[in-house]
Amino acid sequence: MTDFLWGAATAAYQIEGAANEDGRVPSIWDTYSHTPGLVLNGDTGDVAADHYHRWPEDVELMRELGLGVYRFSIAWPRVADQRGIDFYSRLVDALLEYDIKPVATLYHWDLPQELEDAGGWTARDTAYRFAEYAERIGAALGDRVHLWTTLNEPWCSAFLGYGSGVHAPGRTDPVAALTAAHHLNLAHGLAAQALPGPVSVTLNLHQVRGEDADAVRQVDAVANRVFLGPMLDGAYPADLLEDTRGLTDWSFVRDGDEATCKAPLELLGVNYYAPTLVRRWDGVSPRATADGHGDGTASPWVGCDDIDFLPQPGPYTEMGWPIDATGLTELLLRLHRDYPGLPLVVTENGAAFDDRVDPDGRVRDQRRIEYLRDHLTAVERAREAGADVRGYFVWSLLDNFEWAYGYSKRFGIVHVDYATQKRTWKDSAHWYQDIVARFPQGPRFSGAKRRSASTD
Repeated sequence: MTDFLWGAATAAYQIEGAANEDGRVPSIWDTYSHTPGLVLNGDTGDVAADHYHRWPEDVELMRELGLGVYRFSIAWPRVADQRGIDFYSRLVDALLEYDIKPVATLYHWDLPQELEDAGGWTARDTAYRFAEYAERIGAALGDRVHLWTTLNEPWCSAFLGYGSGVHAPGRTDPVAALTAAHHLNLAHGLAAQALPGPVSVTLNLHQVRGEDADAVRQVDAVANRVFLGPMLDGAYPADLLEDTRGLTDWSFVRDGDEATCKAPLELLGVNYYAPTLVRRWDGVSPRATADGHGDGTASPWVGCDDIDFLPQPGPYTEMGWPIDATGLTELLLRLHRDYPGLPLVVTENGAAFDDRVDPDGRVRDQRRIEYLRDHLTAVERAREAGADVRGYFVWSLLDNFEWAYGYSKRFGIVHVDYATQKRTWKDSAHWYQDIVARFPQGPRFSGAKRRSASTD
């Protein structure tokens, strides 16, 4: 039996820092984070976790954890200069020296600002520029990268970046969001053609629940099938086009585009944090909206103005997200049913909690251990029911810059003191190290002898 892919994940802008070094050019997140009032506390990714300078220490952490795979992103703005490409080449070589398979994501939201100035993801040319970038990086690293991921969570890029504006570039135009979604799909397909090795894509798929089946269908279309349709079926779903015809005629989709979007995948990456609960809005009562919207600000849920996004019972993470691992099992089994034979990997899963270093130097994050155990059990149940789930990447290896939340939310299993950049293993890191060592072929908690709460 093939060993399970036990890994951890990070993203370039969230950890690297060195924003103005070695020829790196500005990204949309540099612009966004330096715009007053958009990011909590005025935080930026200028330094972040200083991974650009401390990467040998961080690779050593991965080795000690026993990781078999590391999922990182390449910063498109950094590789404008050969020194940036050289940085990733050194990182990949170091991972391979420790038998850690490199999984490289080409786009984790840090579009070069010059491309945004030319229209960003609303401009069709950006998809072709992305393919050129993919070809260049593939030529430089393709002999050593285990798996390429074209895009991370294009839903966030399109609908949070161009729909609600709570992510860079901060635009609030529903038609721009749909246009961006298509050009991201097209970019994925074009890049897959340009890359030299196995290709994947990572989607933050939503497990949508509710008693109103049509409301669930409507949200599922703009949450999931706007990407699953073209990428895996070769066509946008007809109900999505119908639901949004009052906004756009989708003329930005040209003949042959959908076929290009459907590129052969080695596997599908699935990011999961919490389920989504919806119902049809009655048009009278105050409307419940997702992601803190409902105060007149723009919503990311394009075409869903008649949907209530309902609060869910706790417990919650520090992000205010409900903790419900059953949604992960349901989501993995849905993908198994809809796309039989397509291997799956949980490419992000984790939780932010109020982590503190105790006087004895220990970070006691028992709630994260419980969260991770519950979600690994959910993966186990999906596998037992037939889903071909081949790996799990904890989010995240390190505490980092959490986008519009700045440094206020900590997802890492390794604590970072941002003043000193000191790394401290949290209890969850020790727990994860033990799990990786004990279960090389995947989580098997139901059949394993229970250990104490601190280790299992």
